[in-house]
Amino acid sequence: MSTDASNRRVVVKSLFGAAGMFAFAIFVLPPMYDLFCEITGLGGKTGDAYTAVDVRVDTSREVRVRFVASNNASMPWIFKPAKDSVVVHPGEPTEITYFAHNITDEDMVSQAIPSLVPNNVADYFHKTECFCFENQPLAAGDQADLKLIFIIDPDLPAGVNSVTLSYTIFDITDRAADPIAQL
Repeated sequence: MSTDASNRRVVVKSLFGAAGMFAFAIFVLPPMYDLFCEITGLGGKTGDAYTAVDVRVDTSREVRVRFVASNNASMPWIFKPAKDSVVVHPGEPTEITYFAHNITDEDMVSQAIPSLVPNNVADYFHKTECFCFENQPLAAGDQADLKLIFIIDPDLPAGVNSVTLSYTIFDITDRAADPIAQL
């Protein structure tokens, strides 16, 4: 067998290997990661809408909740929390807003993905209403106040005095079913 044929075989195998790794990273790994985070509570992912139940408000305890906003690299909007932080009592419903401004000349649709730090508090941070539950369409130049209502569970471990809720906003205009109809 010639050296050229051997080299060609190595190149072809390498290309198929790279394509396989790429497909695994794009299509298989994200659902596996989501499942892992859901099972273990790691990763700081927050759940879906929480149905509020009557709980006692623990007025003897305060928890500072910090708010962070970031844009995905391809998202040109202005996106930020109305407040940097609030101090809440566990069990007390709290409402805050995030500000979004589509500064482009195109109608766009966004999706916000939440994350919590420390990672072990995801089971104690309950969102009863959140802009992150739905896509957020904004016409060119429009702006909106996006509402979030949350409750810190009174069973939050005693050593946790501070929680950071972070949202990253993504442009999903090309994936939205009918972006113009959503406006």
